[in-house]
Amino acid sequence: MAENFFCSADTQYRDPFGPVAEGTAVRFRVRTPRDWSVNGVELCVNGDDIVPIGIDLQWVAMDGDTHEWWECRWTPPAVGLYFYHFVLKTPDGPCTLSRGRGGNAVAHGGLVLPESWQLTCYAADFTTPDWLAGGVMYQIFPDRFAASGNPKSGVPGDRVLHGTWGEQPEWRPDALGRVLNNDFFGGDLAGITAHLDDLAALGVTCLYLNPIFESHSNHRYDTSDYERVDPLLGDEADLRTLCAEAKKRGIRVLLDGVFSHTGSDSRYFNRKNRYDEIGAYQSPTSPYAAWYHFRRWPDDYAGWWGFDTLPEVNETNPSYMEYITGENGILRRWLRCGVSGWRLDVADELPDEFLDALRRAVKAENAEALVLGEVWEDASNKFSYGHRRRYLLGDQLDSVMNYPFRDAILGFLHGSKSEDFHDCILRIAENYPPQVLRLLMNHIGTHDTERALTVLAGEPAGGRGRRWQSEQTLSPEARAQGLKLMRLAAVLQYCLPGVPSIYYGDEAGMEGYRDPFNRGCYPWGQEDRALVAWYAGLGKLRAQTPALVDGCYLPWHMADELLMFERRSAKSHLLCAVNRADCEQRVSLPWNWQGLPVAFGDAVIDGHTLVIPPYNCAIITKTVQ
Repeated sequence: MAENFFCSADTQYRDPFGPVAEGTAVRFRVRTPRDWSVNGVELCVNGDDIVPIGIDLQWVAMDGDTHEWWECRWTPPAVGLYFYHFVLKTPDGPCTLSRGRGGNAVAHGGLVLPESWQLTCYAADFTTPDWLAGGVMYQIFPDRFAASGNPKSGVPGDRVLHGTWGEQPEWRPDALGRVLNNDFFGGDLAGITAHLDDLAALGVTCLYLNPIFESHSNHRYDTSDYERVDPLLGDEADLRTLCAEAKKRGIRVLLDGVFSHTGSDSRYFNRKNRYDEIGAYQSPTSPYAAWYHFRRWPDDYAGWWGFDTLPEVNETNPSYMEYITGENGILRRWLRCGVSGWRLDVADELPDEFLDALRRAVKAENAEALVLGEVWEDASNKFSYGHRRRYLLGDQLDSVMNYPFRDAILGFLHGSKSEDFHDCILRIAENYPPQVLRLLMNHIGTHDTERALTVLAGEPAGGRGRRWQSEQTLSPEARAQGLKLMRLAAVLQYCLPGVPSIYYGDEAGMEGYRDPFNRGCYPWGQEDRALVAWYAGLGKLRAQTPALVDGCYLPWHMADELLMFERRSAKSHLLCAVNRADCEQRVSLPWNWQGLPVAFGDAVIDGHTLVIPPYNCAIITKTVQ
């Protein structure tokens, strides 16, 4: 049996667990075998901006006849990230303890250090909005969700409009090999408003809309005018109506902010001469010229990821900063229309100075407005553009899109070990401040990924192109299997720390490989009603369970095909069990979980045993007195 020296997820070894506010003392305890004759233990702390620190632990007690306890307390000196390990001093030389799976220590002879533990220290005054905690998010690609049929004015004549809702989006390149993304289905803001009751029935509390500002592509990440709603979506009055009607149903609206680049076909750059204003492409004396990175004007300029249709902006240019973050800038203008926050596209490509100013502007307008960033990795320790980022320390983001949880959920349902799943969840819980963790955007698919149902049941696309992807649909057998796994994925989404985010149509059973096939039209009237009901049931469960607001995460039983964990808060506890196997799973329950009804799923409790059918789950809740 492996020695249990230290575990960062267990408060008998490290208290408190996870990130700490500035000024908080942390207690570290290490347990050593007595027959090792350990004569000293050192806590070794490193950081990006500090001289390495060594703190001696003091011998404090025996643990039976075989082990000893060593202890120290240490207070991080400032906001930032710290990385630590331990060195045991023995007659045979030093032994290093490093981080292993689940936060458990792994011993290495000498001073070898494969991985440190992380300690995040955040600003003491760091707060995040309360309204999203415990809620449900719903992501909408506006052109493809619902069309009201209302007449529109000012729509550019070069837009290609589909004649039939639900036909396949255009994927073929033009004669020059370009994918123009200029085909539209006519989804609009009024269409979303018309379906707010459907969203409320799902338990949705926050709508995240992909970009709505005037742009000349269907994805609208090539902004043409930040000051105008795209005319095909409606106008500012339609946005105000959507926000007001959503608020009546307890739903907030989050907009997508694309601030690292604009479109080349925009009033600011104006490469196609569409606008009356003099754009940066037309003249180096344009008021917008300094926003862009010209190597040689006008045709040699920096484009986002090399795309010349997406010229990069210099976010720290004073004029651009004022335009976006000023008192009457874009951020605050749209918050005044009833919007409740911003999701930031490619947040890891926005410089710190800009993010700092952005947060100040948003919070000055509305302290409860949300600032959520797109970061695909662990956002607490990411390196970007040559330096460590500080998104989650209190002066930039409230939270982030949670791609690590997506990978863990889909990975487990595809066959990875439950230990790997738990390790991923614990790492994020250990690294992210609790006020960030409770607001994580827990998705299993977005406009940038394949549909979750396709990932779970389809043939991997690999390097195959759009033609192959366009021809694929799930067979009836594969779809039936995928729907079983999709239900389990949703259960994990809804029960893990953070906020579940439904990519529009996932709850209806939509399929699709990568862009544009993951951006099809919502199948109104052809939804998988059983799957919709499953999601609605999970939404009701979240609304009734305080443990899912900010309850801590505690791993339980681990087996190849079975995942179990608990969420525990002061007011309630929740037990979640997911069986991905094609056979029944039986688990003995401790006395304090016996005799309770199964709140969700088809499992039953037989005496002391929880019996979970194949491809099914159990959620059990209880109130704490």
